[in-house]
Amino acid sequence: MKFITVKTRPLLPPKDNIYSVLDEYLPSLHEGDVILITSKVIAIHQGRCLKIEDVPDKDALIKKEADVYIPREDVPGNHVVLTVKDYTLIPTAGIDESNANGYYILWPKNANKIAKEICNYLKKKNSVKKLAVIITDSHTEPMRYGVIGVSVGFFGLEPLADHRGKTDIFGRKLKITRSNVVDALATTAVLLMGEGAEQTPIVIARGCNFVKFTNKHTYKKLVISPQEDIYYPLLERFYGRKKKK
Repeated sequence: MKFITVKTRPLLPPKDNIYSVLDEYLPSLHEGDVILITSKVIAIHQGRCLKIEDVPDKDALIKKEADVYIPREDVPGNHVVLTVKDYTLIPTAGIDESNANGYYILWPKNANKIAKEICNYLKKKNSVKKLAVIITDSHTEPMRYGVIGVSVGFFGLEPLADHRGKTDIFGRKLKITRSNVVDALATTAVLLMGEGAEQTPIVIARGCNFVKFTNKHTYKKLVISPQEDIYYPLLERFYGRKKKK
């Protein structure tokens, strides 16, 4: 297995074309490749950009974009509005100002749908049948410094490797263990993409023999409703509040 970074031209807000970048910079793809693309360039492709000077209240924008939120004044240091968006715990609903040239860049809309569109486009262009696309972002984990990668949306692969029913090295049957394949791949890709001026918004994961490819939408297999999550005693702080209007 190897990960190949793809350096590209900058995609420029407020709107640019991801397909022209894919055509110009992607090498020939192989059967079984997984293409990981940062959410920022997908959002720019969709025109999900707002001039900072045109947004009088950033916190109001964050709350509008979030599914649920905890306000800035309740967060240690008042550094961020803490939010959940698209089943992901992330500050500021994923709104980003870095490498944005004076714009707020929002999270992509219908990330799974655009992942499918890109996946089908690349399959046809490269004459391959097994291919997957994962849209990534960086976020922080509770009680850890530093950012890691997470999948925002994906298409073309099963998100989980199911170990239930198998046995451990001592013969004990596993009852609940599953591996999160999409976020594991996203974490490695985001590490290689970097957080500054690298201009490597695309990573190709090649030789991932553990990936099961599919032509079905599988996102719902990954996510858990908050009320069923073992972390709900913590998430209740979000969901016990009134949802945004």
